[in-house]
Amino acid sequence: MRTGWAVLLAMGLAAASASGAPAQTSEMVRFTGADGTSVQAVLMRPSGTGPFPAVVALHGCGGRDNARGELARRQADWASRWTGQGLAVLMPDSFASRGLGSQCGVRERTVRPARERLADVAGARVYLQARSDIRQDRISLVGWSNGGSTALYAASRTARPADGRPDFVQAIAFYPGCRTPLERGLVNRLPLTILIGGADDWTPAAPCEALVSRARSMGAPAEIVVYPGAFHGFDDPASRLRERTGLAFTPDGSGRARVGTDPAARADAIRRIDSLIAAR
Repeated sequence: MRTGWAVLLAMGLAAASASGAPAQTSEMVRFTGADGTSVQAVLMRPSGTGPFPAVVALHGCGGRDNARGELARRQADWASRWTGQGLAVLMPDSFASRGLGSQCGVRERTVRPARERLADVAGARVYLQARSDIRQDRISLVGWSNGGSTALYAASRTARPADGRPDFVQAIAFYPGCRTPLERGLVNRLPLTILIGGADDWTPAAPCEALVSRARSMGAPAEIVVYPGAFHGFDDPASRLRERTGLAFTPDGSGRARVGTDPAARADAIRRIDSLIAAR
């Protein structure tokens, strides 16, 4: 992975230029996860001294970066959007920090949403809250796919922090895998929003709808938006609709699933996330 300062600066400036956002800074940081792992992360901040509200952004099974060692397009797009709105964004790399690449085709995973990645989330919160340029009481958690599943576990009642510091203010999960959290009886303590495609054949909407329905019946603050006809990865800035193969986990066991941008779903998701982030 290319981790030089020039690359990090280029990532920040390119993302800002693409969105018309104000100037921002990028730096490579490390923090210690709750399991003792040294986690490598990119921290992007607006210019100025803060303190800033923040987002912890959790990548999917493909990892945080692209093949060139730069932030993947989706991560760069959302990070630029948030820094342009005055938020800091911390993007841990749960896989590369443990010497791993993409896990999309791996069945026997050693970095799991409910354990190792959950530990990374706990460490990310503590790291940000120790910084003078971050508002301790305004940290949101957002995840995509495998990272979305991690957000579900991190938002659950069983994962409540016990260190006396402020909790995350909310969790937002894009197309998470909800079947296992549903089977485990997960109920969220944080305000939870799930955004998912109605045609998603990688992480289907039905288990997520059931998860939210049960959570609401138990008084938990949970919402779900299902976009008719949208597939996995609908919020990517520019991804043609295509079929992915060789996936370790798909509902029908074929290892195939369709992914791609849905412009209408993406636009609605941006509007909703902007509103949620601003409100909390």
